[in-house]
Amino acid sequence: MNKQVIIIASVFGILAVILGAFGAHALKSLLDPAGLEVWKTAVSYHFYHTLALLFVSILPASNNKAVNMAAWFFSLGILLFSGSLYLISTKEILNIEQLSVLGPITPIGGLFFILGWFSLIFVAIKSK
Repeated sequence: MNKQVIIIASVFGILAVILGAFGAHALKSLLDPAGLEVWKTAVSYHFYHTLALLFVSILPASNNKAVNMAAWFFSLGILLFSGSLYLISTKEILNIEQLSVLGPITPIGGLFFILGWFSLIFVAIKSK
């Protein structure tokens, strides 16, 4: 069990619940339907990869760089993918049009998610 990864996953889980509720209640009347869908996508991927982090936390991390890499990749994916979508979906109510430059960051976050899953494949192949 990796205590640090559990703590990180717990913080991400708390944030996912708060941001999901915020989107469902506070943003419902402020965002158009497309913006709400983007917000929901951010929350969904945020939750999925928080659960993936919890799974990673129970894998034996000693002598396995791929386990640690999976945790890093999932964490970076949450920050970049979901984080950029949260900001993009609210750019109009924040009156910050420059946030459109975050568009290219979203797929980089998605790439980190993919690398995290590949890391887990590597863990499985290498396990005895």
